[in-house]
Amino acid sequence: MTIVVIGAVLAYLIGSVSFALLAGKLQGVDVRSHGSGNLGATNAGRVLGRSTGIAIFVLDSLKGFAPAFWFPHVAAARGGTMLSPTSLGLLFGGCAIVGHVFPFYLGFKGGKGVATGAGVFLALAPVATAAALVVWAISILIWRMMSLASILAAIALPVAAAFFVPRADATAVCSAAVAIAVLVVVRHRSNIRRIVAGTEKRIGEGNG
Repeated sequence: MTIVVIGAVLAYLIGSVSFALLAGKLQGVDVRSHGSGNLGATNAGRVLGRSTGIAIFVLDSLKGFAPAFWFPHVAAARGGTMLSPTSLGLLFGGCAIVGHVFPFYLGFKGGKGVATGAGVFLALAPVATAAALVVWAISILIWRMMSLASILAAIALPVAAAFFVPRADATAVCSAAVAIAVLVVVRHRSNIRRIVAGTEKRIGEGNG
């Protein structure tokens, strides 16, 4: 189990790397002091520019994808664990998400977990993730709210996983997807209040 513990800690540390903060520092800006103050791709894109926001989204996704996809192979090769590759992927990917949302060196105040979570499930349940991304894209086209699109995609993920994940892995993946959906909704609670109040910023309307 030593290799599993090492992998979990390493996954957390990888997840805790804040590309939004680093990109802001390179431009002399602390993203936490602008817009919503969130250390995620959406706020970084509003503060630093759309192309930077897209780059951060990709990098944040890779923080989840790499531990979920590659770490189980390393752990299996080393031996000493009875966990299945999918269970290992969920464990390591979950640690990366926790690192992104709760980075220890930033007072446990990080991003909202959407991009990193998408990376994890892209590695473990690509078809279900693609279905959730379709929901995300349609929501963006209709409402032009990144927060609402992220929430709806997160909710769609466990539903899609129930249909598209092989039965042997379905329980574990669906349970993890439900946990991620709850985390995303909770992390977006201030956005939900603004959506209900009709004050949530739409794409292209500036910071918020």
